[in-house]
Amino acid sequence: MRLNTEANIVDADGVYQKLIDAHQGLTDADSMALNARLILLLINHVGDKAVVSEAIDAARRQDAQS
Repeated sequence: MRLNTEANIVDADGVYQKLIDAHQGLTDADSMALNARLILLLINHVGDKAVVSEAIDAARRQDAQS
């Protein structure tokens, strides 16, 4: 399996809003902890080390371009 970087979600705006809403009222530390838990849950769901590694590399490249 390869990392899919094409739009692949129904109601992306709704999902993004759900993420934003989940952070409402949290401290910065609690927000970072929520992100960490979410990332670990999604990594477990993907279940493929190569795909997760590819996603990490892609995210790092994006960060370097910012």
